[in-house]
Amino acid sequence: MKSVSDMSSGAEIDEESDNKGSMWVLDQKLDQPMDEEAGRLSNMYREKKFSALLLLRLSFQSLGVVYGDLGTSPLYVFYNTFPQGVKDPEDVIGALSLIIYSLTLIPLLKYVFIVCRANDNGQGGTFALYSLLCRHAKIKTIPNQHRTDEELTTYSRSTFHEQSFAAKTKKWLERRPSRKNALLILVLVGTCMVIGDGILTPAISVLSAAGGIKVNHPDVSSKVVVVVAVVVLVGLFSMQHYGTDRVSWLFAPIVLLWFLLIGGIGLYNIWKYDKGVLRAFSPVYTYRYLKRGGKDGWTSLGGIMLCITGTEALFADLGHFPVLAVQIAFTIVVFPSLLLAYSGQAAYLMMNKDHVVDAFYRSIPDSIYWPVFIIATLAAIVASQATISATFSIIKQALALGCFPRVKVIHTSKNFLGQIYIPDINWILMILCIAVTAGFENQSQIGNAYAVVIVMLATTALMVLIMILVWHCHWLLVLLFAGLSLIVECTYFSAMLFKVDQGGWVPLVIAAAFLLIMYVWHYGTVKRYEFEMHSRVSMAWILGLGPSLGLVRVPGIGLVYTELASGVPRIFSHFITNLPAMHSVVVFVCVKYLPVYMVPEEERFLVKRIGPKNFHMFRCVARYGYKDLHKKDDDFERKLFDNLFLFVRLESMMEGCSDSDDYSIYGQQTEKSGDALLSKNGKATISDVDLTISSMDSTMPAKSTSSRPNSMTISSGQAGNRTEMDELEFLNRCRDAGVVHILGNTVVRASRESRFYKKIVVDYIYAFLRKICREHSAIFNIPHESLLNVGQIFYV
Repeated sequence: MKSVSDMSSGAEIDEESDNKGSMWVLDQKLDQPMDEEAGRLSNMYREKKFSALLLLRLSFQSLGVVYGDLGTSPLYVFYNTFPQGVKDPEDVIGALSLIIYSLTLIPLLKYVFIVCRANDNGQGGTFALYSLLCRHAKIKTIPNQHRTDEELTTYSRSTFHEQSFAAKTKKWLERRPSRKNALLILVLVGTCMVIGDGILTPAISVLSAAGGIKVNHPDVSSKVVVVVAVVVLVGLFSMQHYGTDRVSWLFAPIVLLWFLLIGGIGLYNIWKYDKGVLRAFSPVYTYRYLKRGGKDGWTSLGGIMLCITGTEALFADLGHFPVLAVQIAFTIVVFPSLLLAYSGQAAYLMMNKDHVVDAFYRSIPDSIYWPVFIIATLAAIVASQATISATFSIIKQALALGCFPRVKVIHTSKNFLGQIYIPDINWILMILCIAVTAGFENQSQIGNAYAVVIVMLATTALMVLIMILVWHCHWLLVLLFAGLSLIVECTYFSAMLFKVDQGGWVPLVIAAAFLLIMYVWHYGTVKRYEFEMHSRVSMAWILGLGPSLGLVRVPGIGLVYTELASGVPRIFSHFITNLPAMHSVVVFVCVKYLPVYMVPEEERFLVKRIGPKNFHMFRCVARYGYKDLHKKDDDFERKLFDNLFLFVRLESMMEGCSDSDDYSIYGQQTEKSGDALLSKNGKATISDVDLTISSMDSTMPAKSTSSRPNSMTISSGQAGNRTEMDELEFLNRCRDAGVVHILGNTVVRASRESRFYKKIVVDYIYAFLRKICREHSAIFNIPHESLLNVGQIFYV
């Protein structure tokens, strides 16, 4: 069954072909998109079923990666809620009631049981939600996708009725580019706030943990505490290049011990000081607190909100563990321990109102003070590590989707692709984190700098679209979810507005700087792609050049890199116009990222022939997901040629079998359904492939799969086999003669009639980002002796 978008796109193509004329139709016939190259495999990536014992083990391991940030909040929540001290014990009960219901509504109900279910094949984070939406609606601002990409195994999406509310919402989003841009900006804002969280969380967690020194030694000055925190932070960021894989086995035991300690200490304080704090579980005290507190009570919500920080990191780090394991860990260990910890501190404060500054450490029994201090420091480091790792993952996703300048990404683990290290970002985070720690006087001012509620608002907006387009929920359920979420989050957001001048401006400035960088880079990427699309060369023009392309064909293979998946890029015409020779074999290579978390290896490469055989021109599209690893060695080039040779063999074999009764011939095209695998002895195994062979444009899936029991072995004809061997020998000779990588060095400039702000963005900001970012040759690990840059300039 075709979806609404498929039928509408077909109508648009027919209408467009009527308007463009016969030359456009000829060009489309000569250079068809890769419909037949994209095969579908059985879905091997469904959520696996785990045994009960394995789930418990994964739940234990998730404590060290997912819940570190959320678990260290008891170190500083009450101090940031009452920075001027506790005036009325009833205020402590009201604040505790707010903490209880905030933890219940946001982390427990919203994230653990609803948002985590909206993962993209197990991947979490703001960009994962955005990629999920991009597969259900045409909202991606870089239009480099084709319907063949929807045949990927990991490209899962649902269909809906044309008259449904989901279809109407989809059309509304797709109707105007401004709505697509607004949605992208919303995603970028949420991403930038998470990056800000990666700066502020290590600062406040480590500083709060180091503050325990001053409790037992009051004569120690605050500057000493800051120096200790800075030393710990420098050590933390300096060890990032080793990766979390080498020390992750320590994380889970540390965090589990931390939760058991704070839960046990909380239970002890409730029993020792005041059991009456348990009445805070009544929502009546939440209402009384907000009613009685006035403006001071309202602004104190900024401190209470710190109890739910780390919730977004919980979702961003979801890719390491199954959803059920995360839910078990939260409901059995994390949630009860946090409730006991906050209730115990509240019971202590009921009897010791003057100790609010360091309520956590003063509520610890003297006999276990130093062990708890050590565990608290280690837990703060683990929490910082989890937040930093989440920042690296989010930036890699933004990089893959064309929303961040090219930076060096190092995979620190051979077993887990999600464990990465980005040196440039690491040192930037370290410098900003140290500046925040040293620049603020105490942890209260850093607490005022939190604005993670903005990320939660962005997630709520994206979840509303997910519930409509992906889950097809009833509008009443969508309204209920949005209403409850917005009531809590908008309340906290309004409280944060009162603290902008007290340090709340810091995350806003950091987020604004990263937002400017990301949006300007994305704007330049879109304009560069549009330039290539509009200036691409017609295939009819290529055919007019003849087999030699009007040039001397020298031995070797030229790999022309382009962002286009169809058509001949302008860089090629620019090259052959200025140089008198071209390689005997030309391969247009398009590396593009799709809104999926990964592309299976057997579905990654699509190969097709451009023009007649004597032209020796091919196109290869390499597709990646935002979690895929683009290896730096020669593995990419080797796989590209393997798929190219396999394509030639399959094409020759199918020509030799074209007179079989199993094929239906329509004019110049021969169609057959089946999977094809060529064996080493020149024979092929055929079953269930969709192939199209034509005289001008031969298309075929370039993927190898294992042979099946019911497959049939067919020998190619002698003529086809001879042709195949001749071309394969020719390709091998050209490969031995040398491979040259041809890259376009495109310079973007603002046109003279552009407004001044556009000139600043394009000529200065974007140009500066292009200058400091990594070159494509470094990303593809192209040797300098094999690199050829072709310069061109265009105006926007």
